Amino acid sequence: MTKHTSTASSLLEQMNTTLQQSKAEEDRQFVTALGRGLALLAAFENDDQLSHQQLVQMSDLPKATVTRLIYTLSTLGFLRTTAQGQYQLGSSAVRLSAAAWSRHDIVAYAEPLLRQFALNNEVSVNLAKEIEGEMRYLACSRSPARLSVNLQVGSAVPVADTAIGRAFYAASLSTQQAFIDANLQEHLAEDDYQQAQTMLIKAEKYYKAHGYTLSDGEFSPDILAVAVGVLDVTTGRYEYSLNASVPRANWDADEYAGMIVPKLQALAERIGRGG
Repeated sequence: MTKHTSTASSLLEQMNTTLQQSKAEEDRQFVTALGRGLALLAAFENDDQLSHQQLVQMSDLPKATVTRLIYTLSTLGFLRTTAQGQYQLGSSAVRLSAAAWSRHDIVAYAEPLLRQFALNNEVSVNLAKEIEGEMRYLACSRSPARLSVNLQVGSAVPVADTAIGRAFYAASLSTQQAFIDANLQEHLAEDDYQQAQTMLIKAEKYYKAHGYTLSDGEFSPDILAVAVGVLDVTTGRYEYSLNASVPRANWDADEYAGMIVPKLQALAERIGRGG
């Protein structure tokens, strides 16, 4: 029997329906334990963090089963425990999602635009999103000029030390900033966290005054980068940030920003509206 699910329902609801149908049909090819594990991951479709009790309620599975699934998924890196004792998607899930995003929707739309931008302006340009206290690269296009650091899709860089991270933080709503702060506090030593907060507060003020952020040799001594936030018009939120970098020895920071920032802002606007 062909299984059908409604596209209007949540992913978890769809997967639970499939699990029930497979059980009713005694489908010997269907691996129920795997299905349950994937359904538990689907519970995070609309929530960044969930408690053990919430996962039990949402999955409609026995408490002991959820405990074993959480342990297995955490061991494999698909879930992680937060400082508050809740659960969120882990690094393995993040790596898979980054690969998926690189081929999907706004990221897929952005890729040819980034290639053309890099070619026209002789810069390296990247699209990224904050995940687990780092900026994860979702789309990249390299400059013809040789840079000391060449990052690829799935690479991660610090939030506070990079223009792309500072722009994402500066453009985000206060609620999103609080979530980023919590991620940083969890992943950084106390002194490093305090330093990161100081840099991000300074970057936010600069962004409000100038419309972009700057990293002049702070992430890498050889790289000069500017960055702007990308507003996703479908959500009304700054979901990504975009940077453009060049060899630092070739440019004065103010001259470079004056040349590239208006073009980068126009590119960000085009990507954000998807056309």
